[in-house]
Amino acid sequence: MSKENKTNKKVTKEGLRDALSIFRYIGRYRLYFIGALILLVIGSLLMMVIMGIPGEMVNSATGAKTQFHLTLDQWGLLMLVALGLRALLSFVQTILFANVSERGMADVRRDLYNRLIGQPMDYFEQFRVGELTSRITADIEQLQSVFSITLAEFVRQILILIFGIVVLAYLMPKLFLVMMLVIPLVVVLAMVFGRYIRRLSKKRQDQLAKTNVIVEETLQNFPIVKAFANELFESDRYSHSVEKMVGISLRFAKIRGLFFAFIIFLLFGSILFILWRGAYMVQDGTMEAGSLLSFVIYTVMIGGAIASLGNLYTTLAGALGATERVKEILEREVEIKVKSDSSDLPDHISFEGDILFDGVGFSYPSRMESKILDDVNIKISQGEKVAIVGQSGGGKSTLIKLLMRFYDIQEGMISIGGVDVREYDLTQLRSSIGLVPQDIILFGGTIKENLLYGNPDASDEEIVEATKQANCWEFISSFEEGLETIVGERGVKLSGGQKQRIAIARTILKNPKILLLDEATSSLDAESEKVVQEAMNNLMQKRTSIVIAHRLATIKDVDRIIVFNDGSVAESGSHTELIQKDDGIYKNLANLQFNVSMS
Repeated sequence: MSKENKTNKKVTKEGLRDALSIFRYIGRYRLYFIGALILLVIGSLLMMVIMGIPGEMVNSATGAKTQFHLTLDQWGLLMLVALGLRALLSFVQTILFANVSERGMADVRRDLYNRLIGQPMDYFEQFRVGELTSRITADIEQLQSVFSITLAEFVRQILILIFGIVVLAYLMPKLFLVMMLVIPLVVVLAMVFGRYIRRLSKKRQDQLAKTNVIVEETLQNFPIVKAFANELFESDRYSHSVEKMVGISLRFAKIRGLFFAFIIFLLFGSILFILWRGAYMVQDGTMEAGSLLSFVIYTVMIGGAIASLGNLYTTLAGALGATERVKEILEREVEIKVKSDSSDLPDHISFEGDILFDGVGFSYPSRMESKILDDVNIKISQGEKVAIVGQSGGGKSTLIKLLMRFYDIQEGMISIGGVDVREYDLTQLRSSIGLVPQDIILFGGTIKENLLYGNPDASDEEIVEATKQANCWEFISSFEEGLETIVGERGVKLSGGQKQRIAIARTILKNPKILLLDEATSSLDAESEKVVQEAMNNLMQKRTSIVIAHRLATIKDVDRIIVFNDGSVAESGSHTELIQKDDGIYKNLANLQFNVSMS
């Protein structure tokens, strides 16, 4: 995906094979597609017939002998009927192609999205969100444009080219030979110009993408920009990138201007040359004036078809690049297969028994050389409340990620109730565990919608009861809209403590058997921490709970405290036991935080 900008690739067998794999989505609507192609062929041939009528009208007006014996009025009526029929065919064809592209690409979007959200955590560490978003937006839009417009136009121009050449070669062979001496030169020069223009166009698109990245990063990190008063720095950075894009765009415009000048002079010059030669043939009596007009019209159509095919080829080549990137995701294995019917979702696991970390060793896939956990052995009894403390980077939060199988361990085993977590259905496992993280993410809907994320089937009474247990009903009911209050993207309209309590209420509605609290109060002030801690205590009732904490005051009442140091268990015991250990890690941490004896 890092090579996503290489869209101007050549059309190869491999690329076509990738494109055909996407065609299976179109195959579901093959009747629409076949019907549209039939109408396209009929309409293209009909258009070629229509373009021949003006020449026959001139021949009829001048009294020239032709194989058709129709009056001017009859020719005019015939043209009117043919144009009406062509318009009708075009309308129906457009609707049919729209059905194919809209429905087919909607299926691709759904499957692509389901593949993305079914990927493991380490997949999303490899790519930026913008990269993945562009797969489901820009790439799909490019494919949709191909199936709705480009493909039809490509076929139409090929038909025009073939039919036009056949007609000219059959009806006017002498003038056709003159044309064949000129047109190939125009095509070759157009291809040379077109290749250089595509390179500059790609370079411009690359620079535009870099410019957009600056905007995206700045807006996403707007508070940081403001905090460091770096508006001028960001403005200069953006202006510099825009200036580079302007320079490339001006070079692109110059070459494109030369190309247009070339087209005007050489292409139209060649048409005028052919017209000049044809005029001599009319003067000699070897060609009728109407036939010369028809020849010019067909020649212009052939020239237009050749020029269009070059642009359409580039578009199709770009679409093949998009197809390849989409296909990469569609063919990836997923850790969770998204079910189409919510009724198929497995029930929660009862989790009867202890949680056991047995000789667990782990390194993150992106940095295998650095061991995060080394021979970790922990037993957590059912219903026990355990706190894990230690220095930052010691592997505390990693334990939670491994228990939820965001990553799989390389050494040892993690079991719940004597069953290896890798043997549980992944959806069941995660549905049965509740997580309240440090950085609370709320979706941009209402408070109620965020709460229902924990249990979509919860009743209004259950929602209110959960908010009361989480100590958040009071502030929710103070809002004018109550549960229907829009919280904004990432919950920006709520304070940190309010977001934490909504997250706790959401977890209460989930009703998990195992509860994981990852430094849920570390970023709160003392007053908010007290309220949130009370809500957390309500949440931990009758649940096996693992609490990751920096603030030791919040975990004094847990059943057991485990102290981590350099990825291993260094100490274990109650607060009273650990605080009495001379030179103990826990005691030193306590002294650093409170600067007084906690005994």
